[in-house]
Amino acid sequence: MNESKDFLRVIVEEDLKAHKYNEVVTRFPPEPNGFPHIGHAKSIAINFGIARDYKGHCNLRMDDTNPTTEDTRYVEALKDAVEWLGFKWEGNVRYTSDYFPQIYAYAIELVKMGKAYVDSLSEEEIREYRGTVTEPGRRSVYAERSVEENLDLLERMKNGEFKDGEHVLRAKIDMSAANMKMRDPLLYRIRHAHHYRTGDAWHIYPMYDFGHCLSDYIEGVSHSICTLEFENNRDIYDWVLDTLGLTSPRPYQHEFARLGINYTVMSKRKLLELVNEKYVSGWDDPRMPTIAGLRRRGYTPESILNFCHQIGVAKANSMVDVAQLEFCIRDDLNTKVPRVMCVLDPLKVTIENYEGSEELDASYYPDDVPKEGSRKLPFSREIYIEREDFSENPPAGFYRLTPEQPVRLKHAYIITCKEVIKDAQGNITEIIATYRPDSKSGSDTSGIKVKSAIQWVDAARAKTVEVRLYDRLYACEAPEGVEDLNPGSLKVIKNALIEPAVITEKPDVRFQFERQGYFYADPIDYTDEAPVFNKIVGLKDSWNKKAKGEENTAKSERKAVEKKVQIDGEVAPMNEVEQARFNKYSSEEYGLNNEVANTLARDEKLARFYEEILTQLQHKNNKKFLNMLANIVVNDVARELKKDIERLSFTTTQILSLAYMIHYGQISTTIAKTVFEEMVKTGEHPKAIVDSKGLQQISDPSLILPIIDDVMAKNPDNVEKYRAGNTKLFGFFVGQVLKATGGKANPQVVNDLVAQKLQ
Repeated sequence: MNESKDFLRVIVEEDLKAHKYNEVVTRFPPEPNGFPHIGHAKSIAINFGIARDYKGHCNLRMDDTNPTTEDTRYVEALKDAVEWLGFKWEGNVRYTSDYFPQIYAYAIELVKMGKAYVDSLSEEEIREYRGTVTEPGRRSVYAERSVEENLDLLERMKNGEFKDGEHVLRAKIDMSAANMKMRDPLLYRIRHAHHYRTGDAWHIYPMYDFGHCLSDYIEGVSHSICTLEFENNRDIYDWVLDTLGLTSPRPYQHEFARLGINYTVMSKRKLLELVNEKYVSGWDDPRMPTIAGLRRRGYTPESILNFCHQIGVAKANSMVDVAQLEFCIRDDLNTKVPRVMCVLDPLKVTIENYEGSEELDASYYPDDVPKEGSRKLPFSREIYIEREDFSENPPAGFYRLTPEQPVRLKHAYIITCKEVIKDAQGNITEIIATYRPDSKSGSDTSGIKVKSAIQWVDAARAKTVEVRLYDRLYACEAPEGVEDLNPGSLKVIKNALIEPAVITEKPDVRFQFERQGYFYADPIDYTDEAPVFNKIVGLKDSWNKKAKGEENTAKSERKAVEKKVQIDGEVAPMNEVEQARFNKYSSEEYGLNNEVANTLARDEKLARFYEEILTQLQHKNNKKFLNMLANIVVNDVARELKKDIERLSFTTTQILSLAYMIHYGQISTTIAKTVFEEMVKTGEHPKAIVDSKGLQQISDPSLILPIIDDVMAKNPDNVEKYRAGNTKLFGFFVGQVLKATGGKANPQVVNDLVAQKLQ
C-alpha cells in the first residue's frame, strides 16, 4: 500500500488503532436510476479500495427508494461496472428495499418517542414554513398531533389510503437550526408507484436521509463514505442513529470531494436527457462519460483506476482537466497495443518502376515496448497513402511527400513523386512515384536521408473498415446543457483502408493506428465482414489547439517537437549548431529543462534573443532565474516572433527588467502577463506600466491585514465554521482577500496572515 495516505485512510487507521471497529466495512450505495459514470468509478475505487487495503469488505447496495425512476437494467449496469473495474462485493447485492420493514419499524419507534409526526401541509407550505438562512422556520400545526393519531395516519399512509403528497412523516428536531436540513426533515412520502422489486406492497417510501443511515447500520457498515454534497446531511445521519439509541458499533459518515471534469456533465438528469432526446445513441455511446460509454470507446479498467489514483481523494471540490483522463488511457495503451497502419482518407500512389509483389516483415511493437509479435505486410506497385501526407505546395516544416521531397513508406521503401494526376476540377486523384530498390527498411544502402515515414496500405489486399472518430461531447469547458454540445463530436468514415492482418489475424482488439491515434474494435457493431473501429484517443492532446487559440497553438506545436510526439513522422534530427546549443542550455551551468532547451536550440531567432539577454546579466549562476527568464522567452517572446513582424515592440533589456520584477517580488507572474501584453501594445518599459497602472504586488502586512479583518467581519458564520473544524474554508478566505486586492496581494503573504488571523 502507498505510504502516502489520503485523509479517509488516516481516519480508518485511527479508528482501527482505537479499536472502534473489529472490521472495516464500507459500501457503494448508488441509486439504480441511470448508468454509472466516471464519478461513480471514483467512489467505487475509494470504497472498495479502502475495504481491500484494510482487509475488510465492501457491500454493493442499491438505494432503491424512488420507484418512479428505478429499473433493473440500471441495477445490471451498476453491477457490471463494479465487476469490470475489477472489484467484488461481499455476498449478494443488497437493496434498501430489502430493509423496508425494518426501516418502517424504526419510524414507528420515533413516532412513539415523540420524535416524528405526520404532517399534512402542502409541499409549498412546507417550503414556506422552513424559513431562510437568516430567518428561523416555524413548525407545522400538525406537529402537535398525538402519538396515537400519528401512528394511525402512518399506518393508513402505508396501506395506500391517501393520495400522493397528502401527508408526509417528518422528524421533530429544530425549526430554528442553522443547518436547514435539520428543520424537521421528511422521513417518508407517499408514492403510488410500482416498485421494480417490491411490486405494490408499499405505498410509502423512505427518504434518502432516513433510509441511508439505517441501511448502513443494518449492514454493519463502519465507514459511510459519500461525496461532499451530503456534508450537511451528516447531522441527520447522526440524529437518527443517536435518537434511536442504536447500539455500537455504529457507522459514521465521512465526505470526500466529488469528481468534476471539464467538457463533461455528470448530472444523471442531463445524461438521461441526452439519451431520451437521442442526442447520443444510448447510455453506452462512446462519447458519454458513463462507464459503459468509456468501455465501449475502448478505455481499460486500468486506465480509469489509474486516473482515480492520480486525482487522489480531496476534501474540497475542484475541476479536473479531461486531458488527464485521456493521458491515462494513452499511458496504459502505449506499452500494450500493436502498431498498425490504417489510411482514413486514401490517395492512390502508383509506383511505376516496381513490378510484382512481396510481403514485408513488420513488428507490431517499437523497440521500447517489451513485447513480441510481427506480421507480413503485402506490398505492390499500387498503394494508398493518407491524402494529407502529400502536399503540392508544402508549408514550412512539412516533412512528408512533396514533388521535391522523398519520403519513406513505413516498413518499406523510399519513394519519390514523379507526377501529380488531377481531375477536371483540379483535385489530386493519383500520384505517380518511383521507389529506390536499395532503400528497403532494415537493409537500406541508398544513402538517402528522409525526414519522415508515412503509413500506407496495399491497394489490392487492404481491408475496408468503418472508423468512428469521437471527440469531446461538449464544446465548452463548463457545459450547462444541450446547447453546449459539440457538433463535431462524431465523424464517421465508411471507407477507410487497413492492413489485412488486423482483420485476418486479429492480434488484439485495441490498436495504435500509426500517426492517427488509439482505436478499439467496437464490441457491438464489429463483424469480420463489416469491421468497425472506435477512436479511443489521439496520440496527443489536440483539443487545446482548437479551443484555446493562437497562443496555445504555438505552445502545442513546440511541445510536439520538444517531446518528439509523432505528428509528421520522425522528427528531424538536430544539426551540429542546434545540438551544440542544446548541450549548452541543458548543461549544469544553465540547468534548463530539456523541453525549454530543445525549443531554444531549434529556433535561431529565439536563441539569439535569449543570448542577447544573457550578455546583460551580471550574475549568471542563479539557475532558478535563468529558467524563469528562458520560460518568458519560450512562451511569450516566441509568440510575438512567430507573427513575422519586422520589429518587436519591446527590447531584450525590457524583458530582463520584467524578469527581475518577478524575481524580486514586485509583481506576481499573473500580473507579469498583463504587463507583457501592454509592452507588446505600447512598447513601454515594464516598470513604467506597473507604476502607471498601480500593478505593484502588495506584500506589506499592514496593508493586507485590514482587508483580512474586513473579509472576516463580513463572514462571521464561516469564521465560526472554520474554527469549529471546517478547515476547507481556508481557501475561501484567501480567495476573498485576493479578490479584494484585484489579484495584487502576494499569495504567500496572504496565506500566512489568514492562517494567523483564523487561529
